[in-house]
Amino acid sequence: MLYRSAEKAFNKGLKEQPYDAVIVPGFPYNGQKWDMVLQMRIHWASYLYSKGYTKNIIFSGAAVATPYIESRVMANYAAALGVPREHIFTEERAQHSTENVYYSYRLAKDSGFVKIALSTDPIQTSYMRRFIKKFDLPIGLLPTVIDSLKVMNLYEPKVDQQSAMVKDFQRLSDRENFFQRFRGTMGRYIMWHEEDLKTKKLKRKYKDNTIPAVQN
Repeated sequence: MLYRSAEKAFNKGLKEQPYDAVIVPGFPYNGQKWDMVLQMRIHWASYLYSKGYTKNIIFSGAAVATPYIESRVMANYAAALGVPREHIFTEERAQHSTENVYYSYRLAKDSGFVKIALSTDPIQTSYMRRFIKKFDLPIGLLPTVIDSLKVMNLYEPKVDQQSAMVKDFQRLSDRENFFQRFRGTMGRYIMWHEEDLKTKKLKRKYKDNTIPAVQN
């Protein structure tokens, strides 16, 4: 059911292509083995670029569970797959999935991109679409279609990830307890731009986490 829903969302999102950029949330890399979820997200983003469905890719994620900055790891991998570096962007602030989406959206806007879509696996798409809808963010959906992914060659290119490592790393789970991490996943720590909070209720709720709009 979840995979069929993702395929339906993909076909709907495809009608709006080409996109200026797709947002790809990060996933931990341990420096030894590539997790299938991580590979799936990168290969799918590369596929979208190769088909001309998107002009650019924004990988998002800080060093959260391991010393590797997730967005840089993914960017290096995608470049090794053949995606030109000039069409790869990294958002390195996000530590939670909702932050992946919002901070990448802001990066896209600041880069002059207009048409933006989220590209990730069906499971993450299922709850990120609710976040996008709740805040009425102009972000389309191009989720992974598993049947299409099955026929792809998900090979592992040789990639030097030293540039993605950070010193004096501390895991998010050591810095935040379960409830703090849950609040982060729900978007509670996002620094919002006032223009993106479209209702009075949201503006009141996030008034302490809001960057005021620039007055002309």
